[in-house]
Amino acid sequence: MFLEIAEITVTDAAGFEAAVARARPLFLGAEGCHGMALHRVVETPEVYRLVVKWRTVEDHMETFRGSEAFQAWRALVGPFFAGPPKVTHSREVPLG
Repeated sequence: MFLEIAEITVTDAAGFEAAVARARPLFLGAEGCHGMALHRVVETPEVYRLVVKWRTVEDHMETFRGSEAFQAWRALVGPFFAGPPKVTHSREVPLG
């Protein structure tokens, strides 16, 4: 399982949160998506972290990003972006 973590700075918090709520089914219906959550940074409330669980990085970067669902996602939330999101992928490290 891989985590996509997108750090997003927004111009309108309420509008962005409503748009993400509307877009949630786009992620949950995507191939390889195993859930998502939205976190707001306490110290900088205009910054959010979108955390999406993917089966593989390719499910996110190729399948989802090449889909109409991704275009719909960007159309919903893009107007609230203050700049481009910073996206990384991580995987849990077993500790024993």
